[in-house]
Amino acid sequence: MNLSLRLLALAAALSLTGACSILPQSEPVDIYRLPVNQASHSATPVDWSLRLNKPLASETLAGPRIAVIPQGDVLSSYKGARWSDPVPLLVRNRLLDGFQRDGRVQRLSADDSNLQADYELAGELQAFQSEYRAGGAVEVVIRYDARLVQGRNQRILASKRFEVRQPLADTQVSAVVAGFGAASDQLAGQVVNWTIGQGAQAQAKNQ
Repeated sequence: MNLSLRLLALAAALSLTGACSILPQSEPVDIYRLPVNQASHSATPVDWSLRLNKPLASETLAGPRIAVIPQGDVLSSYKGARWSDPVPLLVRNRLLDGFQRDGRVQRLSADDSNLQADYELAGELQAFQSEYRAGGAVEVVIRYDARLVQGRNQRILASKRFEVRQPLADTQVSAVVAGFGAASDQLAGQVVNWTIGQGAQAQAKNQ
């Protein structure tokens, strides 16, 4: 190798070393699942089927960030932590798990399977975050506007807003995640009972 080629090779190596040194280091991220604390039940099954749709959500709630409102109307997220899935998928799967554990609606499906069902559960997720209150108190807030829809004609049969607030004793991310799990369990229980009640009313009207 002549001198000019050696100089070119050295210059290329130095430029690559410099480029690597200025690249930002990726921040380590902890990925959290949504904890489950619900117990399974045994009950008389209903004779209709249900499909669960992922709730619609704003751009800030549609991703995997663990959202927090530290003050006022500022919506932020916990640094170095995120959910294992986008939030709408987490909520749909928690509701699906709630119905499965309840046991009364046994013919269940989700919107990604695109199976036809007698009824569909849809809605909008308006809040899924922790919020700091006056005096330093922190709570998890979940707000879900649910709609029960007739499967064959997409007619809305019933709608209801569900809001769950779970106080937190600790502001560590692990404690916040546990709070989200407890709040999601409450939401699932309320939505399951409401849906089954509305489905029973709709069935009675059709008889």
